[in-house]
Amino acid sequence: MYCLSIFQNTLVFSMINMLRAGFHKHKLIFKQPAGTSRGVLYGRDSLFLLLSDTLIPGVVGIGECGIIPGLSFDDRPDFEDAVRFLCDGINKGKVPDQQWFANWPSLMFAYETALRDLTNGGKRILFDSEFTAGQKGMPINGLVWMGDKDFMLRQVDEKIASGFEVIKLKVGAIDFNQELEILSVIRSAFDAGKITVRLDANGAFEVAEAPGKLEKLAKFGIHSIEQPVKHGNIAAMADICRHSPIPVALDEELIGISDSGEGKRLLDKILPQYIILKPSLLGGFEKSQQWIADAEERNAGWWVTSALESNIGLNAIAQWTATLGNPMPQGLGTGGLYINNITSPLEVVKGHLHYNPQLPWDFSIAGVTGI
Repeated sequence: MYCLSIFQNTLVFSMINMLRAGFHKHKLIFKQPAGTSRGVLYGRDSLFLLLSDTLIPGVVGIGECGIIPGLSFDDRPDFEDAVRFLCDGINKGKVPDQQWFANWPSLMFAYETALRDLTNGGKRILFDSEFTAGQKGMPINGLVWMGDKDFMLRQVDEKIASGFEVIKLKVGAIDFNQELEILSVIRSAFDAGKITVRLDANGAFEVAEAPGKLEKLAKFGIHSIEQPVKHGNIAAMADICRHSPIPVALDEELIGISDSGEGKRLLDKILPQYIILKPSLLGGFEKSQQWIADAEERNAGWWVTSALESNIGLNAIAQWTATLGNPMPQGLGTGGLYINNITSPLEVVKGHLHYNPQLPWDFSIAGVTGI
């Protein structure tokens, strides 16, 4: 997919151009609290990396980096210092090397996105495809956040009514029997041939209780479950993947692994049925592409999921995903979560994400200038 690596591309670009960098902070506010097994989110700090070129006035590339507390590998007090270091380096003609970026995967994602956007003329078209031409949408899952039973069932009804055929439920925070009741209600109305159900436990199950819970969940025709136990329990996860009646997908398990050899060894030990790719948490598209290759070598499936980005990050991830040729429903429907998201050409229609070239980009709500 890439003719040059991002660092080779930077070298070629900077031989004839002069990059300039800056950043802009924006706090995204959820329309309603977003519940997960790690707690409830009310907002999310995001930061936009802005790249320009002194020889091309008025053209700006933009990329997004944002930290999810307790999940992002670069969730550290000195994160903003790292952003300033990156911008200062770029403005002095020196981009940090891969080893530095390995400690800051969200910055790698933002830099890779902004540079590709700048190189392509600052039009937010990073990867040309039928998707960006508005000719083809991508199937996505409808995300159901944690809450009480009635709240979750309302979300399920809304997703199905709006055309979603794949529903993803966050589990692990409320009473397990209530979660089983929710699944029972879904299956009483829609069998597995009509509505596909994915689950995401975010590591909520205790290792000892996980096998029993998976057996009970399997009765409802579950497509897959993401990260049933907390990441780092390699032996336990491997055992679960061998014996689970529900296919298991690794998610948090991949975060923080920058060395491809380490990634291969992890997959060899656990042998999951699926892996979940979140480019902004894994260090960008090149890193994610390596995970795909490693998974496919081991006959593991995969799909791509956004990580609560604004429409800037979601746009980049969706455009990249559209070039991969994976027909599975992706996890790319979080753009409508916020009351103050950037206006973009992205829209969800009948369970599919579309890029409508007739719709404008508008950054005014975020206070970003020069875009």
